Amino acid sequence: MTWTLALRNLLRQPARSLTTLFAIVVGVASLILSAGFVRDIVAQLGEAFISSQTGHIQIAVPQYFASANRATGEVLLHDAPALRKAASAVPGVADVMGRLSFSGVLNNGRRDYSILGFGVEPAAESRLGTGLHIVAGRDLTATDEFGALLGEGLATALGVGPGEPLTLLASTPDGAMNTIDVEVVGTFRSFSKDFDARALRLPLRAAQTLLDTDGVNVLVLRLDETAQTDLIAQRLRQQLGPRLAVREWHTLSDFYEKTVALYRRQFGVLQLIVLAMVLLSVANSVNMSAFERIPEFGTLRALGTRNGALRTLILTETLVLGLVGAVLGAIAGMGLARLVSFVGIPMPPAPGSDVGYIAHISPAFTDVASAAAIGLVATVLAGIPPAVRCARLPITDALRRAI
Repeated sequence: MTWTLALRNLLRQPARSLTTLFAIVVGVASLILSAGFVRDIVAQLGEAFISSQTGHIQIAVPQYFASANRATGEVLLHDAPALRKAASAVPGVADVMGRLSFSGVLNNGRRDYSILGFGVEPAAESRLGTGLHIVAGRDLTATDEFGALLGEGLATALGVGPGEPLTLLASTPDGAMNTIDVEVVGTFRSFSKDFDARALRLPLRAAQTLLDTDGVNVLVLRLDETAQTDLIAQRLRQQLGPRLAVREWHTLSDFYEKTVALYRRQFGVLQLIVLAMVLLSVANSVNMSAFERIPEFGTLRALGTRNGALRTLILTETLVLGLVGAVLGAIAGMGLARLVSFVGIPMPPAPGSDVGYIAHISPAFTDVASAAAIGLVATVLAGIPPAVRCARLPITDALRRAI
């Protein structure tokens, strides 16, 4: 009976009911769109770091990750072949590749430049490194014995391009100095401008020759799905034990963690703003409706309707509005998200980057459910004050409004 009466009351005032519904729908849809936008930015940022720098998971001795400078050839994995075989056997691991990182000096015959070097396996890295954009020349291949791939900023600083020879100087794990001659095969641009300003890649065998070692200091894993990262990392920790450190990609980038924290804080503020907007809009509409219906409430009270029943009626009306608005807002938000994602949003490069990207809106089910719940709760909360006030109004005062 209460639900039927509440629905009839809402239909009696279609203009005001539609205005309130519009505010709820806009609020819920806005939350869905903003949540999906932030989620997509975070996902694309993570994939950019995975594919251009970190991989999904890295395995090394604890000292490697504890070092302030991870570009060091002094911390080596002594049983890398066995570890590679064990990691490859874990379900969900697509590739296991070795890297030998070091710091050194690059010379072009005119000047020296400090660099961060990475000896990599070109074939496996090409499958991982979709986040590297080749801006000149080509990528490394398995046939490049002493080829070098330079970050765009590093190549610009040295004034070199594909085909030019360079001399690379580095310290071996024993403390001796060693040099090799390399040839630039190309330049790349990654998500991080600072990384491109110092990074150099060369084949793993060339890096091992430079450092006079046959080892690697980190194994990088590429997974079938990024969502499996934490689960597979936990399995590897149980399998490898405490003597080795296993790090997920999102713990390897301080920039990523701080950026995600920033976006989440901003989205939290946006949620509060939308909640306040829905509260004020619905409260205004319900208050005006309740003021106009005071004689009606007085008549109901005079006919024996109890205060609690009157409060329940008003709250039921707001609950119906909230339910309908939350559902319509969820439908509108998902529809707009698909439409915008189909078109795409061209985005400028993020701070510290030279690479723009196409953003989409990819809300998860939890985002939709959360937005709908916020819209519903805000609507019900907005209906509480007028419901309490109208129920407490003396019958004589309420009936006097009808005269």
